Amino acid sequence: MTDAQQPPRDTAMLPEVDAARHVAAYSAAFAAGSSVIVDRFYEPGAILIPQPGTPLTGTAERLAAYEHLLGFGVPMVADTRHLYVAGDIALSVVDWSMRGTARQGYPLNLAGTAADVLRRGDDGRWRYLINNPFGTAS
Repeated sequence: MTDAQQPPRDTAMLPEVDAARHVAAYSAAFAAGSSVIVDRFYEPGAILIPQPGTPLTGTAERLAAYEHLLGFGVPMVADTRHLYVAGDIALSVVDWSMRGTARQGYPLNLAGTAADVLRRGDDGRWRYLINNPFGTAS
């Protein structure tokens, strides 16, 4: 495949049309270890709630939150529990965890059930409007 045939860089990992593929694609982006790649899964004005009661808006705040998480060097495991799609909007309930030894040498055990809102863009790709990793705990 030539460079001209490659999908655009900003959407290369984002799933088209099928919202059910979103979590697997997001997990793969997380495994790539780049906050810039992870942020491609968000609409520009999206909200990320990295810890209960702390909503972040804007790209710079989301990037900083993901740099912190990715800095642990522990993979994320995520499975969709429920997915409800109404046209171009979806509610996704996802069980996720990050368990292992952090790069810093201490055990890490983070887990939650996310309640996320996604929107399908004009390009057919799903992006977060609201990413709430701790669901009702937030």
